[in-house]
Amino acid sequence: MSLLVKLLTQRIALGLLLLFFVSILIFAGTMILPGDVAQQILGQSATPEALANLREELGVNTPPLERYLDWLGGLVTGDLGTALTSGQNINQAIGQRLENTLFLAFWAAVIAVPFAIFLGLLAVRFRERLPDKLISATTLTTISMPEFVIGYILMFIIGVKLAWFPPTAVGYRPEADLLTRLNSVALPIMVLTLVVLAHMMRMTRAAILNVMQSAYIETAELKGLSSFTVIRKHAFPNAISPVVNVVMLNLAYLVVGVVVVEIVFSYPGMGGYLVDHVTKRDIPVVQACGVIFAAIYIGLNMIADIVSILANPRIRHPK
Repeated sequence: MSLLVKLLTQRIALGLLLLFFVSILIFAGTMILPGDVAQQILGQSATPEALANLREELGVNTPPLERYLDWLGGLVTGDLGTALTSGQNINQAIGQRLENTLFLAFWAAVIAVPFAIFLGLLAVRFRERLPDKLISATTLTTISMPEFVIGYILMFIIGVKLAWFPPTAVGYRPEADLLTRLNSVALPIMVLTLVVLAHMMRMTRAAILNVMQSAYIETAELKGLSSFTVIRKHAFPNAISPVVNVVMLNLAYLVVGVVVVEIVFSYPGMGGYLVDHVTKRDIPVVQACGVIFAAIYIGLNMIADIVSILANPRIRHPK
């Protein structure tokens, strides 16, 4: 038990350390971005004196190290700062948008994860036969296509031609009932599902096929068990560790990589908020969005490591 606690503590500490270094990279990266927030606020006709006064007022002339330490101190206490262009508290502004992004990612995951595992099991059951080849070809096609291409195709066919769902998510309202909200974001959910489904399915298939080469699988087959029973009861449980890792990576992508899909469908999530403030050169907002995305990505990967430790007896009980 002490070894398990040690391993879990190490993973958590490593995740926090990684987040600290990522915060440095995010801060340094935003510092070297071209553009001037004071110029964006006052316009091109602003005088040098007015620009200098506004920069002083906004605090952008403060030494970088001092600004980073102030920002880091705010992060530790849960204060993301204030938007320079609007003066709005970033915590308040980002709350609803983060909730919207998580709503979109959650429902895409609810559909994609079980469906990907089912297709992976089906592909292994009929490996090298028509169902396996058909599933592999379809998923390879979706992997090869960028999200915005899939989005525009679905928008044109399903949203415009067939009119099954709204072509954009402009009408999304967080206060509406669940079915209305899901109807508004049906197409973005489809895009995200197709994007992550392919990768999860292929990794599930590969992990199970790797386990299928083990001696105990051959023993189970010699007992007369059906192929699907062998896969479901013997192969899949022992392939959970790599499957969990790839699922968590794709869940992280759903939250972090949702930016393009949100822009395509005009969805009021973190993506649009981030892009809008990048255009305005509003550095505190860009930094806040960056560190939130990084924390979610690192957190989900940390959970994947912890689940792998708990699911792998060889790690928990070394010889």
